[in-house]
Amino acid sequence: MLEHSMLSTVKQGRQAVAADTQDVADQAVMSYQKELIYTQGTQGHTQLSLVRLALERIREGNYGECLQCGNPIGVKRLEALPWTPYCIDCQEKIENGEIQDIIRAA
Repeated sequence: MLEHSMLSTVKQGRQAVAADTQDVADQAVMSYQKELIYTQGTQGHTQLSLVRLALERIREGNYGECLQCGNPIGVKRLEALPWTPYCIDCQEKIENGEIQDIIRAA
């Protein structure tokens, strides 16, 4: 389902590039649509990568362990974001710039 959504976003992006625009207003709308499609594609790609990494951790037997500190990830956090690689404390530190996101740095 997620992969299908990603392919659909790519297709929409290609269609938006191929469309001819006639005036400044059309160009502005087209620019906005392309940016929106790009953002959706980037977010979808990131989520798909995190899902694949979570599946790999399940196979390896270390799913539910924070990749940063090694502590267990809370059950409620895993229920809300089953693909999350970090516990809430490490995620907050990443968002505050206190530690590096080892997933995105790789």
